[in-house]
Formats: sequence, structure tokens, C-alpha cells
Amino acid sequence: MAFKILSEINSPNELRELAESVLPDLAVELRQFIIDVVSVKEGHLGASLGVMELTIALHYVFNTPVDKLVWDVGHQAYGHKILTGRRAVFETNRRKNGLSGFPKREESEYDTFGVGHSSTSISAALGMALAAQIKGDFERQHIAVIGDASIAAGMAFEGLNHAGVTSANLLVILNDNAIGIDPSVGALKDYLTAVKTGRNHRDNNMIKSLNFDYSGPIDGHDLPALIAELRRLKDIQGPRFLHLITTKGKGLKQAEEDQVRYHAPGKFDSLTGELIVADDSKLPTKYQDVFGLTLVELAQQNPKIIGITPAMPTGSSMKYMMEAFPDRAFDVGIAEQHAVTLAAGMATEGLLPFCAIYSTFLQRAYDQVIHDVALQCLPVIFCLDRAGLVGEDGATHQGVYDIAYLNCIPNLIIAAPLNELELRNLLYTAQLGLGKPIAIRYPRGRGVLTNWKKPFEKINIENIHKLRKGHKFAILSTGTIGNNVIKAFEASTTALGAHYHFPIIKPLNEKELHRIAQTYSHIYTIEEAAKEGGFGSKIAAFAAEFYPEVSVKILGIPDTFIEQASVLEQEEECGIDVSSVLNIINTWK
Repeated sequence: MAFKILSEINSPNELRELAESVLPDLAVELRQFIIDVVSVKEGHLGASLGVMELTIALHYVFNTPVDKLVWDVGHQAYGHKILTGRRAVFETNRRKNGLSGFPKREESEYDTFGVGHSSTSISAALGMALAAQIKGDFERQHIAVIGDASIAAGMAFEGLNHAGVTSANLLVILNDNAIGIDPSVGALKDYLTAVKTGRNHRDNNMIKSLNFDYSGPIDGHDLPALIAELRRLKDIQGPRFLHLITTKGKGLKQAEEDQVRYHAPGKFDSLTGELIVADDSKLPTKYQDVFGLTLVELAQQNPKIIGITPAMPTGSSMKYMMEAFPDRAFDVGIAEQHAVTLAAGMATEGLLPFCAIYSTFLQRAYDQVIHDVALQCLPVIFCLDRAGLVGEDGATHQGVYDIAYLNCIPNLIIAAPLNELELRNLLYTAQLGLGKPIAIRYPRGRGVLTNWKKPFEKINIENIHKLRKGHKFAILSTGTIGNNVIKAFEASTTALGAHYHFPIIKPLNEKELHRIAQTYSHIYTIEEAAKEGGFGSKIAAFAAEFYPEVSVKILGIPDTFIEQASVLEQEEECGIDVSSVLNIINTWK
């Protein structure tokens, strides 16, 4: 397809010079441009396709970047990036040294706020609007585009609650497509559906009751109507709320019909939309599926098991539990705080809640982990998906902080399996009853075993596994990054080093640590997590207290944010890839 209009746009200034009559053709070109790139380079798809008209209308009507535009759930913003000077480099999206997959302040003046997670736009835009008032600027516009189910999160309502009692020059746009990554859930979705279908009387409007000037719902794909309404709202003072109805995946038939799969579909044919599916039947199972399938197996035996996930049933594979036991598995929407305390409440009644949350999203429920779970020593089982490096999603989604932020919490067990079989057995052990909460962290992607479905075995939480004998030095690993150590030793000709795997990070088996420190004068630790406050820090602190003569070197994620790249590239950058470990081993001759 020839991009006749799009090729002439290098900033919103050129966009605003176009006749309004050609904008629908621009929307077609912009959709196809994204489809062409994402079909080959991969990335998020459906969310951006659904806001093409809105993206064009916003930059056409408002004077960005003077007017501040905040996107909520940054994977809606591909069109925004392309129209704001990044078209020529969009192919580098989510690649090392390329564009971030999400709006990023350092990347462009048009990216007013970093938005890799969700439900932050209203608070951020309100902050900007109040700052403008304080500085005496009452003309600047502040627009928050909140979509993909983010409106249901508590923080969004905290922002609405505050904004409604201000005179802030704030426009909140609800991109209502009834889906996040998975279909939206909850009473708010039912309310919005009633508004869309006209079943809800206009006087019974919860947004109006919060002192917003409400308009809508209107068709978010009708560009002339959109532009006309945005121009009208631009001249109104105070907090305003525009309700749009859009279709996620708009413009690609398959993406409209299968919105879950085409959220981030991988490679596909840009002409037909058909997925390019590799034969992975002989590859190891994804850790997420090991978790999901094992949970169903355990739930069949133990009626106390409950599954909880905040809006990630497909990504976390909680979908298997929801299909097998619909009355015992709950998708609570984008509400991590609620998910954790809901699990705590269930635990008080003798149930065994398995709370599956991405590591990067558990950060949003930190107080609940401490106050509602650990302080009361309730046996909630946290299944931390996407722990460690996450590749192309980059800095906003790295699951490398959980060991450090959980390490300081009393009563909490922290576990990190070496492989799928150990994950399976940790899940089994947890539901037998540990008398306290446990966090089990495991990475994104496929494991290392072809046969992991074996009879369950109980794990002793004091166990440490000696995987290799040696006498000169020892490498202590935790989690699946230990497989890099195994591969490095297999590639080395030296037999001088020992390898110990710690499936339990907290509590540490100090009795075994004493024995290791008395045997080896040089210890290396490796973790796919932040070095600051992590597993290696605990080992180093132990050695400093009891064996100051022992040298401890920590390998892990340095004290910096790791940007988008492949996982292998990120491992190399952090010095925890196979080659880096092999170099250490080979220094011992």
C-alpha cells in the first residue's frame, strides 16, 4: 500500500494542515502501516488499531505538545508515536536501542507521561492541569485517554473523585471497547454496557454525579463526529468526560473477531491477517501453562483451592482453572490490591487462594501483601508470573524487583524453581499447607524439560541442591537462571567449581550456608533479579557477618532500568548469560 498522506506527516503540525475530508483516508493508511510493521516485527496490535480515529482527532484538534495528552495503557499509542515524528523508526519498536513499546518521556516531548501499566492517566493529567493552574496557565488542555478496561481500577476512580471537586482544565476520554487483554469483567462493565445500549437512564449517570461534564456515548470510529465533539469540549472549562465506543482490532477482520489473540498476536500475514504459527509441539511447555494445568490437577484433588487473577486469565493461564472450575476461579479485573486482599479474606475462612499476578503488577499491591497477608500470616499462595527479564516489553514490565521488595517482609516464604518440575512440586507443596504465605516466582516463556508432568513430590523448604561438585569455588543460583550455570559448566573444561541451586530464597538455610562458606573461599551468586537487596545481597551479608575472609561476587540485574531488547540480549547486558558465566568459570584453571 502506498502511504501517500502518512508519508508527508512528520509531526502533528503537518497533520493539522490537512483538510478534514482526507482524514478518514489517513486512518486507513495509519492502520495498514501498523499492521505491516507488527505483522513482521511483532508487538501489540488490537489496542492501537481501535483508536486510529481518536488518535488523529486528538492531534488534529488539540495543540500538542503544548496541550498535554496522556495515554492510559501505553499499547494504545502506536498511532500516536507514528504521527509524532517516529514513523521512520517505528520498525525498531520494542527492539534493543529502538523505540519503547509504550509512551516514554525521554523518547519524545509528545510522550508526556510514561504509561506501561494502567489506570494512571487521570491522576497524571490532573496533576499536570493543577500545576498549570498554579502557574497561572488556564488555557492549556490536559487530556487523559483511558481504555482497555483501565477505568475499572481503583486508582482511576481516585483520580475521578479528586478531579470532580476541582476546576482543572481536564478532559477524560473513555475508550470503551469492553476488553483489556481479556474481556472486561465486573459491575462497571455491565453499567457501561447499559449506557451504550440505552438501557441506563441518562439521569442515572455515575460520571455526572462526580461533577464531570459528561458527553456520549459516541462512535469512536466516526471521525467527523469525533472532531466536532472534541472542538466543542475544548471550549468548556473544568472537568469533562467523553465516552467513546470503539472496537479493539478495528480494520483487521481477524483482530476484531479474536480480540484476545490479536492483542499481541506475534507474526501474521499482513494481507490476510492469518497467524503464522510455528510448530512448537516438540518444544518445552510454557511456565504459565505448567502453572495453569498443574493448578487444575491440584484443584481436582483439593476442594479448598481457589484461583484469582487481576485481568490476566489468558496471560497467566488461569483460564484453565476458570474453565474447569468456574465457581472457584475469579478474574477481578485490573485490581491487584483487591485481588490480594480478596485472597486474604478467603484464606481467613480456610480456603487456599492461588493469586496469579505478574511480578511487575504485584508492585501495585505492596501494602496489601504486607498488611493484609503477611502481618496476619495468612496462607495466600502468590504465583509471580513474568518474574525476571521480560524482553521486548522493556523497563515498565521487568519482573526483576520482587525478590528485593519481598525479602524484607516477615512471615513470607520466597521460592524460585529451577525448572517446570520444581514449579509443579512447589505448587503441590504449597497447597499441602505451609502455615504462612509463599511467593513462587517463575519466568515468561518456555521451560527446559520435555517431560515435566510426573508424580507430585513434597519439597522441603530447607532443601538446597548441589548440582555439581567442585573444590575451588562455588556458584550459588536461584530460579531458572541456574540453567545458564548448568550450560556454562557443560561448555567448560574445568572441574574446579561447584554449583548449588537454592529453590527457597527466604528463609535461607543458614546451616547449609555455613558449610558452603567453610568449604569455598570464593563464592559467586547469580539471580535474574535486582542485585540490590536480592538473593546475592543476603548471601554477601551472611558472609560479611560470619566469614569476612570469603569473597562473594553478585551477578544479577544492576541498579538501572533495563530497556527493551530480547531476553538473551538483556541477559548479556546484565552479565548473567551463559557466556558471561562461562568466562567466570574459565578464569579458574
